[in-house]
Amino acid sequence: MKRFTDGLEKGAVMLVDTTLRDGEQTAGVVFSNREKLRIAKMLDNVGVHQIEAGIPVMGGDEKEAISQIASFGLQASIMAWNRANVNDVRHSVECGVDAVAVSISSSDIHIKHKLQTSREWVLDNMTKATEYAKSEGLYVSVNAEDASRTDLDFIMKFAREARAAGADRLRYCDTVGVLEPFGTYEVISRIIDATGMDIEMHTHNDFGMATANALAGIRAGARFIGVTVNGLGERAGNAALEEVSMALKFLYGVNLGVNTRDFLNLCEYVARASGRALYPSKPIVGSNTFAHESGIHADGVLKHPGTYEVFSPEEVGLQRQIIIGKHSGGTAIKSKFVEYGIALSDEEADALLAAVRSAAVELKRPLFDKELMYIYEDYLYDIKKPKDNEGPDSKETA
Repeated sequence: MKRFTDGLEKGAVMLVDTTLRDGEQTAGVVFSNREKLRIAKMLDNVGVHQIEAGIPVMGGDEKEAISQIASFGLQASIMAWNRANVNDVRHSVECGVDAVAVSISSSDIHIKHKLQTSREWVLDNMTKATEYAKSEGLYVSVNAEDASRTDLDFIMKFAREARAAGADRLRYCDTVGVLEPFGTYEVISRIIDATGMDIEMHTHNDFGMATANALAGIRAGARFIGVTVNGLGERAGNAALEEVSMALKFLYGVNLGVNTRDFLNLCEYVARASGRALYPSKPIVGSNTFAHESGIHADGVLKHPGTYEVFSPEEVGLQRQIIIGKHSGGTAIKSKFVEYGIALSDEEADALLAAVRSAAVELKRPLFDKELMYIYEDYLYDIKKPKDNEGPDSKETA
């Protein structure tokens, strides 16, 4: 747990990965125990500070996997998720985790329609579960479910009572993804100023702003960001580990010490395990992230990668690709043929480019290497074959 405790002491921004809990709650996704154990080790190797490993009260395979993860001696803190009741927390204690999330709804719509109870009942149960967890020596995150739709005065009271009960932080849950960055900054700033509580951002992507809202929360003073690999999670998913990490590093200048070069391996493994393929345009790790076809773009990136790339593909385990297709230019054609050991003249590149564009339109896709070589072979044949008026029958005989 050294990585987590060091971060706490330094006041650092920290990643709380919930792929194994909220990520697995993606509709239709189930990880085998073997996959859960492997993902936990991969997350620890990447440098995640805290891993939310699952829900012990489910028992069976779930509790067994959490217990095994907790026994690995990983550098990351291992957290278990619980409803706000003492019995749930007992199951977490039995797993040997060092941290627990105590979760309960805080919005009136949830309290009235889901819990069918009162604000007082919510505060009472949250307090009892938190006090019990602290008596067992655990780090406690109190989760305000649907915090983004909770009355601000009540969320302030919720945070204060959680802190009085011994909670270490408040997880501010944008459960249905209704936050936007400007409002996020304002509300998180106000909560921190009023309560002095450490805040974790737990953002959902229903409006495509999970990562943006998480970053806005950090800018407002939150110290923890809840993430999942590939943005897995309920409905449209959560803030993505790889997006948040790279945005903090390259847009905010905050280096979390994360081993980003292993992102592609991690993301591909989780994609296979979850049955949710990485789509080509997935930010950071999608196959198109460093693929260049447009003639202007390819020309620029070949001359200097920084013209169209903010960071190198190797930063996340990818490689640059120059795609040859309808929108390619002469520079890309010449560069591609250098890979084959062929130096094209400008005239040859122009001639091949016309054939490449025609073939790409006909096939409705970029061309494979073999197809480019076929075009090149046809070009050589055309320029070398005898012209009709140069055949042997056209010459005068004695």
